[in-house]
Amino acid sequence: MSQRDATQRFVFRRMIQPYWRMQRGLTLGAQGIVVEAATDGATDGHRVLLVKHSYRPGWCFPGGGVEKGETVATALARELDEEAGVALDGPPDLFGIYSNERAFPGDHVVLYLVRSWRRLRVPEPTREIVAQDFFAASSPPPDCDPATARRLAEVFGGAPRDALW
Repeated sequence: MSQRDATQRFVFRRMIQPYWRMQRGLTLGAQGIVVEAATDGATDGHRVLLVKHSYRPGWCFPGGGVEKGETVATALARELDEEAGVALDGPPDLFGIYSNERAFPGDHVVLYLVRSWRRLRVPEPTREIVAQDFFAASSPPPDCDPATARRLAEVFGGAPRDALW
């Protein structure tokens, strides 16, 4: 997809999103915890890929909405490629399905652990994704999105799971 096509798609999605929220009873998103395993054998040395969006504060997992006619897994693969230049080398592991009622009534997030992947490229910043980086799973950045920080604590810190995003 060209940069122009990606920009037009981004602008269109932002303009139509309020309409979708009013017309749809349910929306669905797919996000992935892209895990870079420790190379020194340490059990707490995992790093995770986080992205920073232009339209919301804080670092969060790459991902986005599931489009009509798409499976959740297909949406995840598409979003990982678009936002982070990551390609799946194997099926991701489903970690949980969360209600995002706090932010958007009727919204749900499907969260996957992505352990088998490769980096095709490191995308330049765009109008949607302004930054991306790997962070220690045990110590996310101070401006990490609160829901992202809670999920990291669930996956890597043994915190109890919360059904709300």
